Amino acid sequence: MFHPEGPTFFELARQALSSTQRGYDLLSDKFDRTPFRTPRHVLKAVAGVLKPLAPFGDCLDVCCGTGAATEMLLPFCTGKIVGVDFSRGMLDRAKKNLQGVESPELEFHHHNVLHMPYRERFDLAVSFSAFGHILPGQQSDFVDAVSRALKPGGYFVFATHVMPRVWSRDYLFSRSFNAAMRVRNLLIRPPFIMYYLTFLWPHIAPLLERHGLEIVEPAADRQFEPGELVVVVTRKRR
Repeated sequence: MFHPEGPTFFELARQALSSTQRGYDLLSDKFDRTPFRTPRHVLKAVAGVLKPLAPFGDCLDVCCGTGAATEMLLPFCTGKIVGVDFSRGMLDRAKKNLQGVESPELEFHHHNVLHMPYRERFDLAVSFSAFGHILPGQQSDFVDAVSRALKPGGYFVFATHVMPRVWSRDYLFSRSFNAAMRVRNLLIRPPFIMYYLTFLWPHIAPLLERHGLEIVEPAADRQFEPGELVVVVTRKRR
């Protein structure tokens, strides 16, 4: 539907009728030919923020998917770069995408990101384009898992948005999609968890602070337009 080598309508329908994990396993080989891959302008914006903070030692890409952000981390990390995802298909695709890349040692692990086994191991964690798979009631567990994985003084960096204006195209599309997804999950099991307008700035800031992640960027007095992309930099308290 999106690209000659991308998924067909029927392949997307099959994904939508599967569980979240199974759906991404099915889509993994064609995922990079869809608009769901983390956009390059987002990765470029985050790279611009990371550059003056680098170098980092060991780095963690949470919900790494096919490795778009993992690849972006290569110039900034001097130790291991670890990608974590709950879809084995996406992890296999990430390994293929980064095969032969000259870099620090790369590792990919199959984990539920709400229960990652890491304790104070990483100097940097990033996550992109995956917050819609985390239900509001799970956000505290997610942030806690990321915080525990970081060394004291380690950074958690991610991109999100400000809530768009009501009646804007983005707002109406997102609300309509979310409504359709809720109906789908009422009627079909297992559920497929994907919702828009989640983990937004500045609403997520208090949760980050509660889990020991101090906001470094953006500054508290910085103003954003509705719908604007925000690169959030937090640092774990020492």
